[in-house]
Amino acid sequence: MSTLLEGIDDPDDLKTLNLAQLPVLAEEIREAIIRFCTAHGGHLGSNLGAVELTIALHYVFRSPKDRIVFDVSHQCYTHKILTGRARAFLDPDRYGTVSGFTCRAESPHDHFDLGHTGTSISLAAGMATVRDLSREHHHVIAVIGDGSLSSGTALEGLNCAAKVEGQLIIVCNDNEMAIDENVGGLYGNLAELRNAQGHSPHNIFRDLGLDYRYVESGNDTATMVRMFESVKDLDHPVVIHVHTRKGLGIERHRVPGLREGHDRNNHWCDPMPRDDSSSGASPTGHNARWTYGSMAMESLLTRFREDPSLVVISPATAGSNGILPDFINSAGSHYIDVGIAEEHAISLACGIARGGGSPIVATSATFFQRAYDQIQQEMSLNASAVTLLVFAAGISDSDVTHSGAFDIPLLGNIPDLTCLAPTGGGQMLDMLAWSSGPARRPVLIRMPGERVLAYERANGNVFSEQESVRRWRTSGTSVESSSSSHPWSRYRVVHEGSGTALIGLGNAYPLALDVARILREGTASNPRTGRSQVPDLSDPTVIDPQQYSTLDTSTLDWLRSRHRLVVTFEDSQLNGGWGQRISAYYARSAMRVMSVGAGMAFTDRVALGELTQRYGMEEEAVVTELRRLATL
Repeated sequence: MSTLLEGIDDPDDLKTLNLAQLPVLAEEIREAIIRFCTAHGGHLGSNLGAVELTIALHYVFRSPKDRIVFDVSHQCYTHKILTGRARAFLDPDRYGTVSGFTCRAESPHDHFDLGHTGTSISLAAGMATVRDLSREHHHVIAVIGDGSLSSGTALEGLNCAAKVEGQLIIVCNDNEMAIDENVGGLYGNLAELRNAQGHSPHNIFRDLGLDYRYVESGNDTATMVRMFESVKDLDHPVVIHVHTRKGLGIERHRVPGLREGHDRNNHWCDPMPRDDSSSGASPTGHNARWTYGSMAMESLLTRFREDPSLVVISPATAGSNGILPDFINSAGSHYIDVGIAEEHAISLACGIARGGGSPIVATSATFFQRAYDQIQQEMSLNASAVTLLVFAAGISDSDVTHSGAFDIPLLGNIPDLTCLAPTGGGQMLDMLAWSSGPARRPVLIRMPGERVLAYERANGNVFSEQESVRRWRTSGTSVESSSSSHPWSRYRVVHEGSGTALIGLGNAYPLALDVARILREGTASNPRTGRSQVPDLSDPTVIDPQQYSTLDTSTLDWLRSRHRLVVTFEDSQLNGGWGQRISAYYARSAMRVMSVGAGMAFTDRVALGELTQRYGMEEEAVVTELRRLATL
């Protein structure tokens, strides 16, 4: 049986349909998105809510001549399906062949690679400005939603959009949700506008000088087509406030474990198990972010009563980092979700710290990038006693916009910021108890990743969250430190050997351990004897540096006496990173240094195994290179 979707390879094909056919097409697209997300994983709820408005956009406007910019790209699946990439969502053999975000390399209909948030209005305003200066004639449309208006950049864009002299269409997709619930006064105003069908006297968009239209039936294609037709020939900026339902179709198509509307679990859908699709799409809880994040939050719960100024701040994405509903409910006013506003999160935390409080800000490495200025200025320059929990740091197989491979060069070189790199859950809890207690200084904790979690599990060091909390609940509370050092300022010598020293930072520590094991066993050397032919590799020293904000020069100087080769391991960009600092320290000595880590590159959905091979971060590759260097 043929479908309407089979006949659409380009937006021009869409225009051959009549209005009565568009709801049928919308249902076909909705079914395709649900099949794709439940089989492959993807942003489900936000895309399902934006099907009709996206169809209407391409029905009325002419992409790519008319420029459509999707904020954060959580809503771009229908756009991709209509612009020649439908097979990537329809054919299981082609799942994963296109990015989950807009991507310039894929199509001329995608004008930016966007996976972060809040920028579409500013980008569209810039495109409209150059259009008007060049006396060109095309439409520019920004689509924003899914909580992105809480981003400071979005508000800055709105503030300036009113000054665009020509046409600019801003589509505010209001599905009443961000990744989690919307927070803040801005969304209170959106709710008031929804309740008044757009006629409330309190209207932030009009107050900023923008024209404004409201659409209650944002999931009706004919209504959306009429609205876009009505603003098509305007000569000034306009906001179209569209009310949609996040996750529309989830319940009708019986996606296990998920609901439409106000359900934080419908934002992202993990692949459903093929052997038991009834198990639902909720996270399994076995990843490092969830495990170590929930462990950290549980350890803080018992302290809220005794420390009323202890506060956890999340710039959205709470659940991804183990900040779960039970914790949020129990924490009460000790937990603050500021929405997608990392800059504000850091400044808010610095204000809490200056008032005597103990704030903890938790989010992903890729999102902390947005708050670099506040971390450097309000936090480090002002010696604000704030703890940053940095999740998902290091190389990964993620989308290019969500890579955490740049965090050490970016944040590890800020003066007076203590950067800790735990190599296990117990060590992490010790560090958290210290940083949020007696430290009273700016501290960053690079949360352990998947390789550390796998190593702990293999060695029986990871328990259930409850057992972990019971074991480590009071860890670190008695640790003292001076004003010039801290409990982890010295590197931890795990094994004292000779000849070669392997120093593995944080998530790369298990790699150093594996290389040491192979060298000791001789399994990577002469296959005829099974023993290493290079004596200075046979018993390497292994070191857990524990931190990367300063060099432990005492330990580095000690290594000179019995070693001639130092190997540094880090799962971050080498250029400007931690290993290069050690190389520079030894530059005028006879010590040779080999640094293992990531190259300076953007990587998009590259398998982790392929990345480690590309960067020489596999055990055998490191051992082979070590044997070559040792004989030179």
